[in-house]
Amino acid sequence: MNNEQAQRMTNDQGFIAALDQSGGSTPKALRLYGVEESEYSGEKEMFDLIHEMRTRIITSPSFTGDKILAAILFEQTMDRSIENVETATYLWEQKRVVPILKVDKGLADETDGMQLMKPMPQLEELLDRAVAKGIFGTKMRSVISAASQSGIKANVAQQFEVGSVILDKGLVPIIEPEVNIKAEDKVQIENLLLEELADHLDRVPTDRQVMLKLTIPTQANLYAPLIAHPRVMRVVALSGGYSRDESNQLLSENKGLIASFSRALTEGLSAQQNDQEFDAVLAESIDSIYQASIT
Repeated sequence: MNNEQAQRMTNDQGFIAALDQSGGSTPKALRLYGVEESEYSGEKEMFDLIHEMRTRIITSPSFTGDKILAAILFEQTMDRSIENVETATYLWEQKRVVPILKVDKGLADETDGMQLMKPMPQLEELLDRAVAKGIFGTKMRSVISAASQSGIKANVAQQFEVGSVILDKGLVPIIEPEVNIKAEDKVQIENLLLEELADHLDRVPTDRQVMLKLTIPTQANLYAPLIAHPRVMRVVALSGGYSRDESNQLLSENKGLIASFSRALTEGLSAQQNDQEFDAVLAESIDSIYQASIT
């Protein structure tokens, strides 16, 4: 583990930029950016275009370590370059932004109110490549849509089981059991999730830490015990379908919780903007998310 990056993730102010849309979510991300599906054909062209978008964001003057602690990358982004430098290296050496890799392969079909992670048969090989490329940590997402105690137990158990493999490689996992913001029993889900996460954190070895990425809770500061837990490096929040303004407002009510926004970060950016317009919109977005993250 890079100790300078660990210190930064533990102590510095800022937020995490989530630039990890992949596969099924890429066409939507491009559409929101003003690139229609009729403008490209096949996966290669699609992924070339999304890399152009991410490159434009990362190389933008406003995208710096002053307000952004880390960026979460999709596997293909890690394997590509920015200005002839590998993406992870560029992020850290040029921007002082810690590189993190999304490692999950998407969601399984819903069962017991949960969407667990699909199997990851090549996980260890991917983690070895990530270490070689200077990646600091990883992120993996599952979803909770119902207040099923057995389902939440299974969801969190899977997250920590995979997290243990990641820790063994010297990387810091971001555990992300997302709560569906439209779930009718969201408050009950969050209370059950808090209990389950605390139980698993207590079992993490004393010389290790994880990060948590959670839906902003309905009850402000519900996750304060997790933020204070000695096995937790950072607790970050996903926007989960809220607009940027809604996300920032809710985030600001939770002391110590910082953003890890994807769609809310890129809201308002367009392929049709010139570079000056693009950077101005991005700078405003970054500043508003940063302010909500330091309250």
